[in-house]
Amino acid sequence: MRKACLSSIYKQAKKNNKIIFIGSDLGPGVLDDFKNEFPNRFFMEGVSEQFIIGMSAGLAFDGFLPYINTISTFLTRRCLEQIIVDLCMHNLPVKLIGNGGGLVYAPLGPTHQAVDDIALMRSIPNMSIVAPCDAHEMEALIEKSVNWPHPLYVRIAKGGDKIISDKFQTFDIGKSITYKESSNAVILSTGIMTQKALEIINELSNEGIDIGLIHLHTVTPLDHKKIDEVIKNVEHIFTLEEHFIVNGFGTSILEYCNNNFQEYSNKIYRFALPFHFPDQYGNQETLINHMGLDNEKIKNDIKQKIGNA
Repeated sequence: MRKACLSSIYKQAKKNNKIIFIGSDLGPGVLDDFKNEFPNRFFMEGVSEQFIIGMSAGLAFDGFLPYINTISTFLTRRCLEQIIVDLCMHNLPVKLIGNGGGLVYAPLGPTHQAVDDIALMRSIPNMSIVAPCDAHEMEALIEKSVNWPHPLYVRIAKGGDKIISDKFQTFDIGKSITYKESSNAVILSTGIMTQKALEIINELSNEGIDIGLIHLHTVTPLDHKKIDEVIKNVEHIFTLEEHFIVNGFGTSILEYCNNNFQEYSNKIYRFALPFHFPDQYGNQETLINHMGLDNEKIKNDIKQKIGNA
């Protein structure tokens, strides 16, 4: 997914001379083609994340379209003040590409695990958040992002993830994609958790249990039209994300429903990471399972909630 993201930025830069790439200590060889072809629009600034936010703001004020890429935790936690003051208060069209959303960097410990990035970014006015499910969707997002007029945070998975999306399906920032409809129960998921959700609904289908799936790649702004439809017509709603249960994707669904459909809020059940820093080391999959997002637990909880246990 990361490779698809960077390749797509380079592809768009060849068509638009306002696109600038700014990296932070990403290592040798990253976007060498971009660097060689457009040396005046390629910057690798080292360990100076807060500085490059201000740098990108200045470039955006001059009419450029900066794309910043670095590790998610460094981009969100370390640069929060600069993102608020330099970018979002001025509503500048700067794109923040966060590597390693969720537990991707599990072996490096809690300092590198972006389990609160959605919470941080969605608390800022004017910020939009998108978490693609695979490389195809990432390519479509980058193409659409060129003309997105606001700050944008893109949550990237580890790369090498399976392709589940249709390369030719319509992709629009702020619009969801329905993978399977059901009036019984539906999973609302974002990012690569849509891959896990697809596995789960297929496994439950083999047990005769009908579960729908809607992929909300855009966390902010939410697809309110689709949520309105689901909350009114589906009996059970489950949200799934690789993020703290506090103030993440599932919380955004609850908040919207509480403001608009209070009588339906009890339909919603959230699957997310518990609100504490990971207390074990391992790879992404082992930590996801350890923290309660393994397929069997999710399936059993769904069956219990809908009365099929």
